[in-house]
Amino acid sequence: MADWNFRDKACIVGVGNTGYGVFPETDAVGLGISALDAAVADAGISFDDIDGVILNRLPYDRFAEVSNLNTPYLQSTEAHGRFSAVALMMAAEAIASGQATTIALVYGNDGRSNAMKYGGGAGFWAPWGFTSPGASHAMMWRRHIARFGTSSEDLAHVAVAFRDHATKNPQAVMQKPITLDDHQNSRYICDPLHLLDYCLINDGGVAWIMTTPERARDLRKKPIYVSGFARQDDFSQNSYPADDFWYPALQKVASQVYDRAGVSRDDIDGLMIYDNFSPTVIFALEGLGFCAQGEGGAFVRDGTLQLGKGRWPTNTSGGHLSESYMQGWALIAEGVRQLRGEVPADRQIADAKALQFCLATPVSASIILRTDA
Repeated sequence: MADWNFRDKACIVGVGNTGYGVFPETDAVGLGISALDAAVADAGISFDDIDGVILNRLPYDRFAEVSNLNTPYLQSTEAHGRFSAVALMMAAEAIASGQATTIALVYGNDGRSNAMKYGGGAGFWAPWGFTSPGASHAMMWRRHIARFGTSSEDLAHVAVAFRDHATKNPQAVMQKPITLDDHQNSRYICDPLHLLDYCLINDGGVAWIMTTPERARDLRKKPIYVSGFARQDDFSQNSYPADDFWYPALQKVASQVYDRAGVSRDDIDGLMIYDNFSPTVIFALEGLGFCAQGEGGAFVRDGTLQLGKGRWPTNTSGGHLSESYMQGWALIAEGVRQLRGEVPADRQIADAKALQFCLATPVSASIILRTDA
């Protein structure tokens, strides 16, 4: 990929987060600033070192006023979780091009306190009233079942693996272990998806600090390099369930991200997969080539995604299904901590050197993080 020159040009040097739960005493800005305080301390820098800010789900003007961060580089992104990947890519490009040296990326969400509902508000773009993301993913999974012979129980293996990881994470909201039977016996929200196929809705904040490799050498923590990333949008089916599971877009991402990072799929030690609903984990695994299309259900059986059992330990914090729905941001923070070797031993991916963030949505994307340039 001679025309792509962003490999290892930016590093993540600090991560921070709040607790996850219900915090009516504050708001999204307060949660974001609390997470940023933690990330700044983690990196060993001060607010004065920050010359760029990228925000998600936060009002940029109020955040800048409250944080007193009046930087020459400021971006505000849409609320969708897909922008966790977009924000990180924007920061890497801004750092590589010299637009900023040290960027704070901040996410805050007070959806639980505000009784956030995903769906509703039908209008011109959804005249039939089909606005629920859960219903859309349920229809996609029903189509996958019909086309490939997968099943609801295949999704149970995803939910059980991530819940097992959450029981090893004191910050995870869901601490009670579950079994395959628990998944199958949980109530349907939208057939064929059960309650345990849905992400959580919680308040919380997450922040990352990104900078140049040169600057990173003088900081407190081991830098984690952004080695490669790729993105392919497909909004051709945005107003109704995608009948191709974003497979062509994900294949395009897979054809680029490993070459750009200078690694192969076999070099990846673990995965952080955007799990707003359990089927998206299967869609990402198939689309990015970890298994053939239609074989994702069989692929995740018998602990493939589980720490200590499978080749591809995935969402070791518990993910959106069991830690908290921080829309990709907490998954990136978990990946950084895994690569630093900072998580407890029973949650640590052994000798982790390269992790891959995967996102199957109308903005399909993947990012490879490594310990060494």
